Amino acid sequence: MPRLVALAMPGGDLLVDNLRRVWDRGDAALVVDIRLSPATRHDLIDELAASTVVDEYGSETPLGGGRSVEEGDALVVATSGTTGKPKGAVLTHRAIAQHARSSTARLMVDPDRDRWLACLPLAHVGGLSVVTRALVTGTPLTVLPGFDRDAVEVAARNGANLVSLVPTTLARIEPALFRKILLGGSTPPELPPPNAVTTYGMTESGGGVVYDGIPFDGVEIKITGTREGSSGEEGSGGGKGAGEILLRSPTLARCYRTVREDLPVAGPGGWYATGDVGSLSETDGTKKLAVHGRADEMIVTGGENVWPAPIEALLAAHPGIADAAVAGHPDPEWGQKVVAYLVPADPTAPPTIDSIRSWVKERLSPWAAPREIVLARKIPRTESGKIRRKSLSYPTPP
Repeated sequence: MPRLVALAMPGGDLLVDNLRRVWDRGDAALVVDIRLSPATRHDLIDELAASTVVDEYGSETPLGGGRSVEEGDALVVATSGTTGKPKGAVLTHRAIAQHARSSTARLMVDPDRDRWLACLPLAHVGGLSVVTRALVTGTPLTVLPGFDRDAVEVAARNGANLVSLVPTTLARIEPALFRKILLGGSTPPELPPPNAVTTYGMTESGGGVVYDGIPFDGVEIKITGTREGSSGEEGSGGGKGAGEILLRSPTLARCYRTVREDLPVAGPGGWYATGDVGSLSETDGTKKLAVHGRADEMIVTGGENVWPAPIEALLAAHPGIADAAVAGHPDPEWGQKVVAYLVPADPTAPPTIDSIRSWVKERLSPWAAPREIVLARKIPRTESGKIRRKSLSYPTPP
């Protein structure tokens, strides 16, 4: 029976070689984030029931208690949840190949002239899909152990012209070094560079399956539980026809894997409920998806629906702000108030609440303007750049 092989090693050629070896044997691979503590790595490998582990030197050690995988399974990718026991999204070779072909076609990648650069953590689908895309399509590939600005620029000058980044890493490089930049992970900048492609997807979909709002061929999107936004303005309220995004795709994970059993990913009809809220528009027969945010992140203030993401993108473009996050907090008058957590560009001269409110009001709706700011030294984020809103520290009253 095919086994699950844990690859506990840094990103690089050795990992790619071992991934090929695992696939050639008919097994599936779990790429383990070696930045985790040894105890956490052990728990992850145990919870996802790997049968063997390959260390940073390429040595393989059998493990007790492993559970087989199905024929055709290629990868088990640990979900990025911050609470509870980990689950692994099981991606098949067929799903990976479909994703690779769709992405390659959309980006018009030519293996004879293009080269991918993988510089994001390979334990996450955003980084790992760069590797699998290159392997499936035969496109040349450079793999770095992690993001390093100087190493990224060297790789670009040595021929890598395609890369996948998150906004925090995009801000550290010169975008013009690349022909195309896939941008995922969190809220894109208000004005992304012209060669950036904003992606929407998740571990369960095998990575981004919607590029600049347009789904891949064969990927279906529908909005359920739609409601009319009070303003109809995208980026400030819920938007007309906003509701939960459901996704059906040939790239969708076969199941979730746990130590004891496989659990379903898709619901009735093969639809995956993303937990995100968005809306669909149509122009000249082409449907376009607008993503407003996570369903549990919406702020209802004075009866108006407000999403943090567009406010965060706007605040990040403010010359006096280095980083920003937005959350709602209870308020006796408004129900909830919009609170902005700001990392000032100059800590000795932080922006004032009045200047921030004016900045937002001029570009979004009045109710999107923060009613309070909290100065922070750092915005808590996941490795993929997503804001950990539950970790934002709101000051308690004296």
